[in-house]
Amino acid sequence: MTREPNYREWIARSLARALLADARQPGGTAPGALRARAAATLGSDAPWLAPLIEALARRSPATWRRTDLPALAQAIHDLPEFDAAFEQDEPPRVRRIILRPAQMFPRPLGLDHLALPALPTQAELARWLDLDPQRLEWLASPAQAFRTPQGTSPAPARHYRYQLQPKRLGGLRLLEIPRPELKRAQRGILDALLARVPVHEAAHGFVPGRSVASHAAAHAGKAVVIGFDLRDFFAGVRASRVHATWRTLGYPDGVARTLTALCTHRTDAAVIERLRDDGGLDLMGGKRLAEAHLPQGSPCSPALANLCAFRLDLRLEGLAWVFGATYTRYADDLVFSGDESLRLRFDALRAWVGGIAADEGFELHPRKLRCMPRHRQQRVTGVVVNDRPNAPRADFDRLRALLHQCTLHGPASQNAAGLADFRGHLLGRIAWFGQFSPTRQARLRRLFDRIEWPAGAAPA
Repeated sequence: MTREPNYREWIARSLARALLADARQPGGTAPGALRARAAATLGSDAPWLAPLIEALARRSPATWRRTDLPALAQAIHDLPEFDAAFEQDEPPRVRRIILRPAQMFPRPLGLDHLALPALPTQAELARWLDLDPQRLEWLASPAQAFRTPQGTSPAPARHYRYQLQPKRLGGLRLLEIPRPELKRAQRGILDALLARVPVHEAAHGFVPGRSVASHAAAHAGKAVVIGFDLRDFFAGVRASRVHATWRTLGYPDGVARTLTALCTHRTDAAVIERLRDDGGLDLMGGKRLAEAHLPQGSPCSPALANLCAFRLDLRLEGLAWVFGATYTRYADDLVFSGDESLRLRFDALRAWVGGIAADEGFELHPRKLRCMPRHRQQRVTGVVVNDRPNAPRADFDRLRALLHQCTLHGPASQNAAGLADFRGHLLGRIAWFGQFSPTRQARLRRLFDRIEWPAGAAPA
């Protein structure tokens, strides 16, 4: 629940509203203009206003442009000059609240050229998403607190459905999939907003023009390759970090909170309990899911995770430079590579990476650390990189054998997982090999073309 502000906080917030009302107008932050608006709010020019305004007027114009209501209210609340307001016989009273239309905030250098939609108010956000304002409020509100807007059903509206999938090495993977209406809103946010914001150069996952192949190519032919994994990558990105990202992109606090609510989720307690029963979820993992986080399954989550990990990538790239190494990241997979000296300093590198990750709100998986010298097979996200990026021979042989069995006994005999689009699945696996070897792709495609598909199957 939101804590109600005390009287001192209320006065500070009212003064902050008045001071910000015309702060972007010419001369709006001059001491006289600030004091006039503060006096209008209080109904009188109290003597204690002069030193308070003098302290605030020392702020630079750039600071005023970046300051929002919560930050200025907190600054006023904490100033020693504000104490004098409550040492008078009569406490200060708010006589008038000065408001101005909400505005976008200036973005930091490097992001100021981006052509992002201007959405200073909730109403404009609703129009941009092609939603009724009440519908937007319903989608952005905690599912447990609202019923469906149409009816009298006592069941709460649930904006997500859950899937539990077995992991390759044991345990269950949780997918939190938004329902169609929320998914459409998230897709609009991704395509028309997030896709226009650049991520760090070291990030290769979910970035147009980059891929597993480009991630692996950065480490090909190196003497030593070292890999780390981040635990619960999406669940580890909390709503507070997402909100900070929207604020950095210039959106006012109210719009940033709504965008954050649309893109984050708290997992149902019953699902968390099910994962604990399976033994694959520890105490901290359960806490991460119980708090608002990026859901794995939302269209927005990969892009937002990359943006929220920008500082992590920036710091780890700097660390790699100190160690004389190369660094890239694909989602939760962190990889460093370099000469033989990197292997000798593995313990130091691990300590630094773990410390930086923790400082940025992430956690390394303790059982997924890999130090791979050249005399062993070096793998980066399933790609062998000892000499050049290439898919493992064993994987190629398995797929070739599966395609051969499909030609002998039909594709249904090999679809053990019961995939609805088994044909598309095979074509995707063949395309994977094509990233690294067109020759292998051609051999696999010849086998695929010999498969007799049932009538009505989609053409290749």
